[in-house]
Amino acid sequence: MRSMKKKFYIALLTLLLAVVSICPVFAAKAAVPRLTDQADLLSDDEETELLHKLDEISERQQSDIVVVTRKSLKGKSAMEYADDYYDNNGYGFGDGKDGILFLISMEERDWHISTKGFGITAVTDAGLEYMSEQFIDDLKEGEYAAAFTKFAELCDDYLTQAHTGTPYDIDHLPREPFAFVGMLILTLGIGFLVSLIATGIMRRKLKSVYSQSAADSYVKKGSLKLTKESELFLYRHIDRTEKPKENDSSDNASRVSYSGGSSTHTSSSGATHGGGGGKF
Repeated sequence: MRSMKKKFYIALLTLLLAVVSICPVFAAKAAVPRLTDQADLLSDDEETELLHKLDEISERQQSDIVVVTRKSLKGKSAMEYADDYYDNNGYGFGDGKDGILFLISMEERDWHISTKGFGITAVTDAGLEYMSEQFIDDLKEGEYAAAFTKFAELCDDYLTQAHTGTPYDIDHLPREPFAFVGMLILTLGIGFLVSLIATGIMRRKLKSVYSQSAADSYVKKGSLKLTKESELFLYRHIDRTEKPKENDSSDNASRVSYSGGSSTHTSSSGATHGGGGGKF
């Protein structure tokens, strides 16, 4: 009797394992890779290295970091395509489906970053602008592996920062101030060294000249004698210039200002996404 029960349980377990292996409802997460290079922009080695980086960061941060390239979006906007691709392929960790997706399309020369869940918190509007400044030149120059790598590493940094409770934003961006200070010190040091050399050369040319204790030493005897001194104010001239008025046609009018935080919108599936994009 016990032998029959044991065989029954073994058969039932085998059946359950078979169902899990073939049914997508029970299948494990991450069936779709985090890198899809349909536009064929990367070499095999670059794909392998980038996918490994995306997987490592995603698992460690518990937020999917995804890169998608397309030859064409076939009439869709970059935002619509990125949001739908994220939602329809089951990306995201936890109840909020946390993650960040980077899409580029070669025909339209569009790029877009779609954020969801904690990704919306980590990548603010100002943070996204800073992020794009780091990879946009690489995109324009065709250095796609470098652009995607910078994106992945910045996502890692942004998520780590957001977990501290203070995401990168308008008043708090990774500007690398120490690099600026170092460059300033180096510039001042070079300027001081050049001026020191120049004054040294000038001093060597003035070996026959000696300083005098009084101005009389520089006046030829009998040539000039002052008996009286006075100052007479003759006239004055004042120039008045109208202060330029600020208007919308100035360069400042084209600059984007942020109030902080992340803008959001609703995708075609009804999910909330953040992010933004542009041309390259």
